[in-house]
Amino acid sequence: MDTITTQKAPHKIRDIQNHHMDSTIWDSFTFRDDDIIVASYAKAGTTWTQQIIGQLIFDGRTEPAMGQVSPWVDLRVPPPEVKLPMLEAQTHRRFLKTHLPVDALVFSPKVKYVYVARDGRDLMWSLHNHHYNANDQFFSVINDTPGRVGPALDRAPEDPVAYFREWLDGDGYPFWSLWENMRSWWAVRDLPNVLMVHFNDLKADMDGEIRRMAGFLDIAPTNWDAILDHCSFDHMKANADAMAPMGGALWEGGGATFINKGTNGRWQASLPAADSAAYEARSIAELGEECAAWMMNGRR
Repeated sequence: MDTITTQKAPHKIRDIQNHHMDSTIWDSFTFRDDDIIVASYAKAGTTWTQQIIGQLIFDGRTEPAMGQVSPWVDLRVPPPEVKLPMLEAQTHRRFLKTHLPVDALVFSPKVKYVYVARDGRDLMWSLHNHHYNANDQFFSVINDTPGRVGPALDRAPEDPVAYFREWLDGDGYPFWSLWENMRSWWAVRDLPNVLMVHFNDLKADMDGEIRRMAGFLDIAPTNWDAILDHCSFDHMKANADAMAPMGGALWEGGGATFINKGTNGRWQASLPAADSAAYEARSIAELGEECAAWMMNGRR
């Protein structure tokens, strides 16, 4: 399999710790040569990409459930002394999730990275649903367990436009910066162990994008019909509790809230044109025209 030399690989230069994340876990993580890391900002199609990769690895089988075997490594719960032995005990080809920018991640030349992106307006409407429908157990896990750094996470306002404005003005508040996440992965997009995937391209040609991922990951599955069926939104929605963390227990409505709409453009009905234009201008200023255009549209 193609790898890159250590000299060309990016290096971790900082840690990110907050109500959700603790990047220090990667300092103690033992990579395997065939590991797969799914990276994204958040709500960009991450779970969909994990489901695709799980289906490729297990050749269309529905067991084990993706939500049980593909954890978010830098989520600070459970703590490293619990999570790391669980990951070490996995015997299948591991596929794991991160929401870190590259410079806060231990980047291994041994493994494959699949980064999935989506227009920031689309992902923020999805993130609002995720945050607004979080239940008391969610906030207890995020805010009250030992190890939280910085302020607690408050509940989301009901209005997604107000939520979007606060996020844009606060450079990702109350989560983290989209711009630094996107910039960092765009900068390494040409490395041979990095594949850039876009939500729009998955929507436009799921079959073709899954085959592109399979080639990148050196996987040659045989049960294509089952893989395509199990990666469809209808299947994922019908089996949402198997896809969502903790079986969807952290959200009102369970996993069906976590696997919400699977569509783009919901912001268009409510986000004022001035706010949309401000987002687009900020995107170009932060990312440059090429990267901003890709994050908005994908390859198509």
